Amino acid sequence: MQAAAARLAALRGTCLLSGPGGGRGLRSGCARSDTDNMKPLEGIKILDMTRVLAGPFATMNLGDLGAEVIKVERPGAGDDTRTWGPPFVGRESAYFLSVNRNKKSIAVNIKDPKGVKIIKELAAVCDVFVENYVPGKLSAVGLGYEDIDKIAPHIIYCSITGYGQTGPLSQRAGYDTVASAFGGLMHITGPKDGDPVRSGVAMTDLATGLYAYGAIMAGLIQRYKTGKGLFIDCNLLSSQVACLTHIAANYLIGQKEAERWGTAHVSIVPYQAFKTKDGFLVVGVGNNQQFATVCKILNLPELIDDPKYKTNHLRVQNRKELIKILSARFEKEMTSKWLYLFEGSGVAYGPINNMKEVFAEPQVLHNDLIMEMKHPTVGKIAVPGPAVRYSKFKMSEARPPPLLGQHTTHILKEVLRYDDKAIGELLSAGVVTQHEAE
Repeated sequence: MQAAAARLAALRGTCLLSGPGGGRGLRSGCARSDTDNMKPLEGIKILDMTRVLAGPFATMNLGDLGAEVIKVERPGAGDDTRTWGPPFVGRESAYFLSVNRNKKSIAVNIKDPKGVKIIKELAAVCDVFVENYVPGKLSAVGLGYEDIDKIAPHIIYCSITGYGQTGPLSQRAGYDTVASAFGGLMHITGPKDGDPVRSGVAMTDLATGLYAYGAIMAGLIQRYKTGKGLFIDCNLLSSQVACLTHIAANYLIGQKEAERWGTAHVSIVPYQAFKTKDGFLVVGVGNNQQFATVCKILNLPELIDDPKYKTNHLRVQNRKELIKILSARFEKEMTSKWLYLFEGSGVAYGPINNMKEVFAEPQVLHNDLIMEMKHPTVGKIAVPGPAVRYSKFKMSEARPPPLLGQHTTHILKEVLRYDDKAIGELLSAGVVTQHEAE
């Protein structure tokens, strides 16, 4: 304990734990005199004990904004998604590589009391603690919020679960596909007369990750105002139900049960994919003027003043007949012809692209949505880049996703000030592991 206290005092001396006036500020690091290209989360340390998608997606976004993310993994196994493939690049799964850039990996056995001690010491010098264990699992080993709050009252502790901290389902494990079914998304996804369909990407997980990301940012601002940390309860079910938005409101306000509409929209017509000679074109008509424009492009001017289609309400009522007319016209031309005709019209439109077409789109390239990195074992890799850009700082070249335990000794030595002897003992005992270069 004396050694740990000495390390903590040394860290305070470097102002890693000092904010304005000696209190805990928004950032744990020292102020910088030059603010050119300084990212908003520089100096913030994130202790990341999450696996799979929702948590890693949240912490990756925090890392993109300059936070130092320390990813805690199980020795020998690591994040579950390391094995989720194919495809693999060398021994690395594309899944893991997609959501773990800008992180350092430390492999710690938290079933060992010495491993728990390491996590607590890291929490004491970090600003944020993120985990996605079933409620009670971390408390059982001494790493629950109550345990961490005692030693790090400044901590923003974000717990991501399937169903929440309490309640009849709180002890269930949560995966995206189950939460999307349980929370209603799967019921409204799929062809109108077909079976429910899982969305092509784990949107419930990703939405939860974005909620957690925003909540952590709010927590940091709250701490800046109050000087105190807090606990954040974020879960897949709540995120999914909240994201039902107008579909949920249709039921809660109008008692209207939801249906599946394929690519169409329950309340807007036309707003769907239309088959062309060689593919599909998606068209969204948001008002009567846009409907008139579409009718002119399709050379169907007679529809503009047809009393059955004068307003969106009427178009919804007469959906079947109108869509039949529009569909017959769209099928007569190639997608490229329709893209040319719709260009500059003011109407929202676009093709249904496959992945090859997405990443060949000029706008996707212009938005820098392909992020290339040099991975230490597999060489150059490319993943989707950050969705948001900022005027006062740039998203600099990202660090590649870490190898399992790649930074274990670095973190113990540089962050916690362990000496070589202590690190060697932990490695020998299997409390921690360090990736050995091949």
